[in-house]
Amino acid sequence: MTTPPPPAPGRIGWVDLTVDDAPRIRDFYTAVTGWTAQGLSMGDYDDYLMTAPDGTPQAGVCHARGSNAGLPTQWLVYITVPDLDERLQQVETLGGKILRAPKPAGPMGRFAIIEDPAGAVCALFEPANDS
Repeated sequence: MTTPPPPAPGRIGWVDLTVDDAPRIRDFYTAVTGWTAQGLSMGDYDDYLMTAPDGTPQAGVCHARGSNAGLPTQWLVYITVPDLDERLQQVETLGGKILRAPKPAGPMGRFAIIEDPAGAVCALFEPANDS
């Protein structure tokens, strides 16, 4: 299977749900949506990649531990941006907060979690530069 190109800037490219009881919530969404769960190793435990019946990745269901400890229990959208550092400066200039500093997302790129001035939380994702 080939890796699809990252979404264009400004598009939502991914969504994760971080919860205390990930297996229970994984099973909930499997039953309710028809998604299939695939384990995604996080070292000493698995988070879950949720796929549609046709095998297309849809979302992640994650344990509230490790790098996800302390995240709110909500669907977290990842919005693609061309320059993460520049956008994080704008977040702070415009009254938002950086909740999690930039960190790698494996070979795909890097991301940071922010809060907007109204208190809504999302992630900004910068794809890896393949050049």
